Amino acid sequence: MFLAVLFAQPATAQQRYLQSLLRVEPQTRLEQVCDIEAARQIRRDTGLRVDRAKADISRAPVHSGHTVTASGGAFRAAGQWRELSFTCTGTPDHLHVVSLKYKIGPVIPESKWAELGLWR
Repeated sequence: MFLAVLFAQPATAQQRYLQSLLRVEPQTRLEQVCDIEAARQIRRDTGLRVDRAKADISRAPVHSGHTVTASGGAFRAAGQWRELSFTCTGTPDHLHVVSLKYKIGPVIPESKWAELGLWR
Protein backbone atom coordinates (compact mmCIF):
# COMPACT_ATOMS: atom_id res chain seq x y z
CA MET A 1 0.00 0.00 0.00
CA PHE A 2 1.12 3.55 -0.56
CA LEU A 3 1.15 6.35 2.00
CA ALA A 4 -1.18 8.45 -0.13
CA VAL A 5 -3.82 5.74 0.16
CA LEU A 6 -3.12 5.12 3.83
CA PHE A 7 -3.37 8.73 4.86
CA ALA A 8 -6.69 9.08 3.04
CA GLN A 9 -8.02 6.27 5.27
CA PRO A 10 -9.39 6.68 8.76
CA ALA A 11 -6.77 7.37 11.42
CA THR A 12 -6.90 3.75 12.58
CA ALA A 13 -5.51 2.50 9.24
CA GLN A 14 -2.64 4.97 9.46
CA GLN A 15 -1.99 3.98 13.07
CA ARG A 16 -1.95 0.27 12.16
CA TYR A 17 0.50 0.98 9.34
CA LEU A 18 2.86 2.92 11.63
CA GLN A 19 2.60 0.21 14.29
CA SER A 20 3.47 -2.47 11.73
CA LEU A 21 6.55 -0.49 10.70
CA LEU A 22 7.75 -0.53 14.30
CA ARG A 23 7.94 -4.34 14.08
CA VAL A 24 10.70 -4.27 11.44
CA GLU A 25 14.30 -3.31 12.05
CA PRO A 26 15.13 0.38 11.50
CA GLN A 27 17.09 0.04 8.22
CA THR A 28 14.32 -1.98 6.59
CA ARG A 29 11.74 0.47 7.95
CA LEU A 30 13.62 3.41 6.40
CA GLU A 31 13.85 1.64 3.03
CA GLN A 32 10.12 0.93 3.09
CA VAL A 33 9.03 4.49 3.88
CA CYS A 34 11.50 5.81 1.28
CA ASP A 35 10.19 3.36 -1.37
CA ILE A 36 6.66 4.57 -0.71
CA GLU A 37 7.68 8.23 -0.82
CA ALA A 38 9.64 7.72 -4.05
CA ALA A 39 6.57 6.16 -5.68
CA ARG A 40 4.39 9.03 -4.44
CA GLN A 41 6.74 11.73 -5.73
CA ILE A 42 7.23 10.07 -9.11
CA ARG A 43 3.43 9.81 -9.52
CA ARG A 44 3.06 13.47 -8.57
CA ASP A 45 5.93 14.75 -10.72
CA THR A 46 5.46 12.65 -13.86
CA GLY A 47 1.86 11.48 -13.89
CA LEU A 48 3.06 7.88 -14.21
CA ARG A 49 0.83 5.40 -12.41
CA VAL A 50 3.53 3.98 -10.17
CA ASP A 51 2.32 0.99 -8.17
CA ARG A 52 5.61 -0.28 -6.72
CA ALA A 53 9.10 1.00 -5.93
CA LYS A 54 12.02 -0.91 -4.41
CA ALA A 55 15.42 0.36 -3.33
CA ASP A 56 17.26 -2.97 -3.62
CA ILE A 57 16.73 -4.44 -7.08
CA SER A 58 20.23 -4.66 -8.56
CA ARG A 59 22.34 -3.69 -5.53
CA ALA A 60 21.86 -3.15 -1.84
CA PRO A 61 21.19 0.40 -0.68
CA VAL A 62 23.77 2.14 1.50
CA HIS A 63 22.70 3.35 4.93
CA SER A 64 24.31 6.19 6.85
CA GLY A 65 22.50 7.30 9.98
CA HIS A 66 19.00 8.33 8.97
CA THR A 67 19.82 8.42 5.23
CA VAL A 68 19.58 5.65 2.65
CA THR A 69 21.13 5.92 -0.81
CA ALA A 70 19.72 3.54 -3.39
CA SER A 71 21.61 3.31 -6.65
CA GLY A 72 20.13 -0.01 -7.76
CA GLY A 73 16.41 0.50 -7.30
CA ALA A 74 13.47 0.25 -9.66
CA PHE A 75 9.81 1.19 -9.90
CA ARG A 76 6.90 -0.27 -11.82
CA ALA A 77 4.39 1.80 -13.80
CA ALA A 78 2.05 0.76 -16.60
CA GLY A 79 3.43 -2.79 -16.56
CA GLN A 80 7.04 -1.68 -17.08
CA TRP A 81 9.92 -1.53 -14.64
CA ARG A 82 12.32 1.39 -14.80
CA GLU A 83 15.62 1.94 -13.03
CA LEU A 84 15.50 4.24 -10.03
CA SER A 85 18.09 5.82 -7.79
CA PHE A 86 17.41 8.00 -4.79
CA THR A 87 18.79 9.53 -1.64
CA CYS A 88 16.30 9.65 1.19
CA THR A 89 16.55 10.98 4.72
CA GLY A 90 14.09 9.91 7.37
CA THR A 91 13.16 11.02 10.84
CA PRO A 92 15.21 9.48 13.68
CA ASP A 93 12.51 6.81 14.23
CA HIS A 94 12.55 6.03 10.46
CA LEU A 95 8.78 6.35 10.26
CA HIS A 96 8.63 9.43 8.02
CA VAL A 97 10.62 10.95 5.17
CA VAL A 98 12.26 14.34 5.68
CA SER A 99 13.76 14.67 2.18
CA LEU A 100 14.02 12.61 -0.98
CA LYS A 101 15.79 13.24 -4.27
CA TYR A 102 15.36 10.71 -7.05
CA LYS A 103 16.50 10.02 -10.60
CA ILE A 104 14.59 7.88 -13.08
CA GLY A 105 16.62 5.63 -15.35
CA PRO A 106 15.79 3.64 -18.46
CA VAL A 107 13.18 0.91 -18.82
CA ILE A 108 14.45 -2.47 -17.64
CA PRO A 109 13.98 -5.04 -20.44
CA GLU A 110 11.55 -7.81 -19.53
CA SER A 111 14.29 -10.32 -20.40
CA LYS A 112 16.13 -9.17 -17.21
CA TRP A 113 13.15 -9.27 -14.86
CA ALA A 114 13.63 -12.85 -13.59
CA GLU A 115 17.32 -12.24 -12.93
CA LEU A 116 16.46 -9.12 -10.89
CA GLY A 117 13.50 -10.69 -9.06
CA LEU A 118 10.96 -8.44 -10.80
CA TRP A 119 7.42 -9.47 -11.68
CA ARG A 120 4.60 -8.44 -13.96
